[in-house]
Amino acid sequence: MTATGTATGTGTGTATGIRLHAPAPGWSIDADVVVVGSGVAGLTAALRCTAAGLRTVVVTKARLDDGSTRWAQGGIAAALGEGDSPQQHLDDTLVAGAGLCDESAVRALVTEGPDAVRRLIATGAHFDTSPEGDLQLTREGGHHRRRIVHAGGDASGAEVSRALVEAVRAAVVRTIENALVLDLLTDAEGRAAGVSLHVMGEGRHDGVGAVRAPAVVLATGGMGQVFSATTNPSVSTGDGVALALRAGADISDLEFVQFHPTVLFLGSGAGGQQPLVSEAVRGEGAYLVDATGTRFMLGQHELAELAPRDIVAKAITRQMQLHGTEHVYLDARHFGAEMWGTRFPTILAACRSHGIDPVTEPIPVFPAAHHASGGIRTDLRGRTTVPGLYACGEVACTGVHGANRLASNSLLEGLVFAERIAEDIAATARERTDPVIPGGTTLPLLAPESRLAIQRITTRGAGVIRSAASLAEAAAHLEAIRADADAEAPDDRKPAVPGVEAWEATNLLCVARALVAAAQRREETRGCHWREDHPDREDAGWRRHLVVRMQPDRSLAVHTTDTAEFPPTSPPLLQEQRP
Repeated sequence: MTATGTATGTGTGTATGIRLHAPAPGWSIDADVVVVGSGVAGLTAALRCTAAGLRTVVVTKARLDDGSTRWAQGGIAAALGEGDSPQQHLDDTLVAGAGLCDESAVRALVTEGPDAVRRLIATGAHFDTSPEGDLQLTREGGHHRRRIVHAGGDASGAEVSRALVEAVRAAVVRTIENALVLDLLTDAEGRAAGVSLHVMGEGRHDGVGAVRAPAVVLATGGMGQVFSATTNPSVSTGDGVALALRAGADISDLEFVQFHPTVLFLGSGAGGQQPLVSEAVRGEGAYLVDATGTRFMLGQHELAELAPRDIVAKAITRQMQLHGTEHVYLDARHFGAEMWGTRFPTILAACRSHGIDPVTEPIPVFPAAHHASGGIRTDLRGRTTVPGLYACGEVACTGVHGANRLASNSLLEGLVFAERIAEDIAATARERTDPVIPGGTTLPLLAPESRLAIQRITTRGAGVIRSAASLAEAAAHLEAIRADADAEAPDDRKPAVPGVEAWEATNLLCVARALVAAAQRREETRGCHWREDHPDREDAGWRRHLVVRMQPDRSLAVHTTDTAEFPPTSPPLLQEQRP
C-alpha cells in the first residue's frame, strides 16, 4: 500500500495554543539564547554562542553532567584514520539509513566531523591514544573501517561530558540546574520568545519561572522512557518533542526508534534504565550465540555481528522467538581478563555487579530502546518550523540518521549541528520580544502512576516488532488514558496536581501517541521500523518521510512528504541560502 495524506505547502508550523497545566511564571530572566539540555549538543551550542558574545543561559533537567551523553560507551565516529575518508563514512551512513537519510545533512556531518572532534579535543577531551600518541580507533556495527574514537576504554560519553561541563563552567555560562522545561513562549508574531520552566528545590530561582530569549535551542535528548526497558536515563521522557508538538512544530520520522541489540538482560520484568553492552565489544571480536551456543549472525549479513543495529536487533528477536527465550548471549570470553579490564572496564564492572562475569561466561543480552532517529524536524542550520526555535542532538531530526542510526554518529551529530546552530544564531541575532499571554487550551495532567501504563502499552504495541493489530491496540489504550484525564475526576479521585512527575507522564503520553500514529501509517518494514504484517521494504510507495503535527484540538495530523527530501522549514522568501 502506498502512503496517503501527502503534505502540501511549506510545512511551516502554527501555534496550537496548547500548554501544560502549570502555575504562571513567578520570576524571569533575560538572555539572547536559552539552551535546554546539557549533553554534547546543548553544551557545545552554549559554548559557541557564548564565544560569539551572546548572553546564553543553559537550562538542564538534572545536574549539568547528568544527561544522556555521559552514558555513551562507544565513542564518536569520524574519518580520522589512515585510509579513511568522509566519503566512506558517508557511504556507511547512507546504507544504515535505509534510503531516508538527507544526503546533504550527512555530507555536512562527515566533512565537518573530523575538525569538530579536533575542536572537542582542544576544549579538553582526552581520548585513548597509542603509545606513539595517535588516536586509538575502533569499529562498530555498519562501519567498514575503524573510525570510532573512544575514552577510558568504554567511558567515552563520561569524558566528553566532563570536558564540556568544565569548559562551560570556565566560560561562566549561566546555568539553571534541576529545571524541567514546560512550554515554549512566543511573541505576537508567533516567534520563539523563551521558555517556561519549573526549578526543583531551593535556590536562587524556585518554582515556575521563565527565561525570555529570542532564540531557543532544544537539546533535551531522547524519549527512551516511553518504553519499559531502555538504555536512556530516567530524565529521558521526551520533554523536547512534547514541547515542540504543543508549539506546533513538525515532528518527523518518529516511528524509527533504534533498539540497541545488546543490552544486559537483568531478568523478567526488569524495567527502567538498563545497562548497555557497547557495540564496540562486538567491534573487538565478540560474537552472538543463541540458546544452543550457535552463532546466528553468520550468513545473515556480510558484516555478521557488525551489521547495522536494526538487522542485528531483528535477528536477535527472531532467535528469541524461535527458542522461546527472553535473551541471547554475547560471548567474549576469548578476550581474557586483561583485555576486559583495560578496554571495557565500565561494562565489566556493570556485568559483575549483576552477578555475571564476562571473562568466564557469555553475557545475556536482548534489544532495548536506545535512540530516536526521528524528532523535531530541522534544516541544515538546526532551524525548526517555528521561527526562533532550534533543535539539535537526539531530540532533532536533521536527516542524518534516516530510518536507522549508524553507530556512534549521534555524538558527532550533536557536535556538528550545535556548531551550525550557534553560527546561525550569531549571524541572525535579533532583539528580544515580549511573550504574549498564553491563551488556548491547558493540557490536563496525568497522574504519575500513568507512566508505567504508558510504557507497557508502547512496549507491547510499538516495540521491536509491530503490526496493525498491535499498533491499533496501543493507540486505543493511549486514547483511553487521554480521555480519562480529560474527564472530570469522580468524587473519590483527586485530579493530578502540577508537578514534575505529572508533567513527565503527560509528556510521555504526548510522545507515545505521536510515535504510534506514525508507526501505524508506515505500512512497510524499513530500518528500525519492523512491521510483521508488512515485512518488505517498499521504496515506490514509502521512500518518504512522515510528518506529525498536533492540532489545536490535540488530535494528531500525520502527513507524508512527496519524496525522500524534506520540505523547507520556512517559506522560501524567509529562507537563507542553504550551504
